[in-house]
Amino acid sequence: MPPEPAAPLATIATALRRERERVGISLTELARRAGVAKSTLSQLESGTGNPSVETLWALGVALGVPFSRLVEPADDGIRVIRAGEGPQVRSEQADFTGTLLSAGSAHLRRDVYLITLEPGAVRAADAHTPRSVEHVVVAAGRLRVGPETGQVDLGPGDYATFPGDAPHRYEALAPGTFAVLVMEHP
Repeated sequence: MPPEPAAPLATIATALRRERERVGISLTELARRAGVAKSTLSQLESGTGNPSVETLWALGVALGVPFSRLVEPADDGIRVIRAGEGPQVRSEQADFTGTLLSAGSAHLRRDVYLITLEPGAVRAADAHTPRSVEHVVVAAGRLRVGPETGQVDLGPGDYATFPGDAPHRYEALAPGTFAVLVMEHP
């Protein structure tokens, strides 16, 4: 019997299988729609993969669900996430980590993340589900964010909102940059 996957991987594995079956498509079809290898998807569903932010976003878009639906553990009442803890997913493109703090219910459709970034590579995000909106508040450092055609520079306490259903970017302009990201999904 294979070992039990670590908690975040087990959550992702269960969610992927549940959402794929809800849509009624095969592993092969989901892999094709998301642009990921079938072997990668098979590993993720078995809890043995190591998914990046980009892979999970692509799978969420292909399944028509927000990213949070794939990484949020079951809710059992009061929830505290200590600094440095929580389900973290790293980017393949940049020194960027997203930690889901709270996923919206099926009726709220909003997710709250804490994101950390370091200068260097840019995190380029593909378009999310139609009519998605992103809200960002910088807590420390400096951040360049927004659609590819209209990025803005933000500092501590600055807020920006922009469409999440168009390609957009995140770039740290100072070491130790972190921000709160709220995603709204229709």
